[in-house]
Formats: sequence, C-alpha cells, structure tokens
Amino acid sequence: MQASKTGQIVWHDLFTPDRTRAMDFYRQAAGWNYQTEQAADFAWGGGEKAFVLALLDGEAGAGFAETPPGLPDGWIPYAEVADVDAAAAQAEDLGGDILRSPFEVPGVGRNALLRDPLGALLGISLSRHSFPAPARQFGPEIYLSNGAGFPAKFYAAVCGWQLQAAQAQPQAQAQAAVPILGPSNRLAGWHLTHVLPPLPRPAWVPNIKTASAAAGRLAAEALGARFAGEAVLPGTQTPCFLLQTPGGATAVFSTAPARGGPVSTSG
Repeated sequence: MQASKTGQIVWHDLFTPDRTRAMDFYRQAAGWNYQTEQAADFAWGGGEKAFVLALLDGEAGAGFAETPPGLPDGWIPYAEVADVDAAAAQAEDLGGDILRSPFEVPGVGRNALLRDPLGALLGISLSRHSFPAPARQFGPEIYLSNGAGFPAKFYAAVCGWQLQAAQAQPQAQAQAAVPILGPSNRLAGWHLTHVLPPLPRPAWVPNIKTASAAAGRLAAEALGARFAGEAVLPGTQTPCFLLQTPGGATAVFSTAPARGGPVSTSG
C-alpha cells in the first residue's frame, strides 16, 4: 500500500448481468477499451474465470464481472484503507454490514465489501501494488441519498472521510453538492443533497469523465440509457448528468480534464 492513496477511491467493479452489452455501452459512451485477464481463483465466484479490465489511455480503473449471487447489479467503488480487517469491524460496530468478509486478491491486495447504515455498498481495499489511484476514467465519487442524509460517523471511522460543513445555499442553488474530504483535506467525493428520481437505496455513483458530458449523455441515451437528473458540481461550469444505464447500473457523466500518471492494473 502507498500511504498517499489512503482515503482515495482506488478501483471500481461493475456487476452486470450482461457483460458484453456493458462493455459496448461504455466503449461508445465513454471511450473505454478493454483487456481480458484470466484469474486462477476468481474473487467473485471462485475457479478460473475471465475478468475484464476497463481502460482509458492505458490506465485501468475498473473491472467488469457477472453479478455474483445475492448482490445487486451496479457499480461498487473501493476506498483505500490502512487496515481492511479493522475497518470492516468498525463498520459493523457503527450499524453497517459486512457483505463479503476480508479476502485476498492475488497480486492486488486485501478487500472487503460493506453496506453502510443507509444501504449503500462500498468496497474497502489495502493495495499490494505500486500503482497510484486511477484518475483518468473517474472523477470524485458521488454519494446519492435522495434526502436521506450521509452516515458521517460511519465513514469517518471506516475511511477517514469528513463531510465538509454545509454552507447556506440560495434557494436557486437547491441542487447542492457537499464535499467529502479525506486525509489532508483531499477531495474524496461529493454528497449530492438534492432529491433526484429515487434509487432502490442510497448509493455511491461513479463520476465518469468524458470530453463532453452533454455528448456522453446523448451517446448513452442512444444506447438505451435513461436520463434521471442533473446537477452542477462546485468549481465546474457545466452540468453532470445522472443516467440509469442498460443492465441496471447508475452512473454520472461529467466533463473533466484527464490527469496523467503511471498505468494501473487493478485495485
């Protein structure tokens, strides 16, 4: 693990019932390409299976897998923590659930899958490789709770995150996003506080970078995605778009410049 990654989102898994369709969707809507690897003991189901890495400009920040039994379709982000086992124990003490107990991923690190007190799913990870947190495909993660609040004590203990004190917002700025800060006040995500069309539960939603969010939205809708709402994140001039994508996943498409860095393989 690199200490500088602690508190950052270091990986995403997409659980989907139709991996081929999902790959085609993100290839066309977000410009991703793919690399298939063979896992001798696949983390989500065991045995030898193919695992698809999603890449942009040579950097891999996500993997695609068939939805494991008992888990919903959709995106799972992984936050880097100093101790996966201790963080998982704290999650239970603070009203969360452990959906997958800490486990080893050979060549990658130690992971666990949690559910927070409001029902949002989050992976935690202790990396055992030298690659930095991926930054080309994704912007800061978005917590979408549709008015249900944010379980601040849970995330402070598990991830070291703090919700920045909310500032008074003019009525016209009801679509507010509150920063979620990690170690050294580094931006880890946004809590989107206004209510959008309801999801089945509060959720962490990936913030997918595109050259043009508007063009990404049009491409996504042409491929079967459904527009669910929009917001303007602080510091940006253009809206980001919440889309319910084919296969049951929800994602935000935003306009953000890509940042450089060494190539990543998985997290």
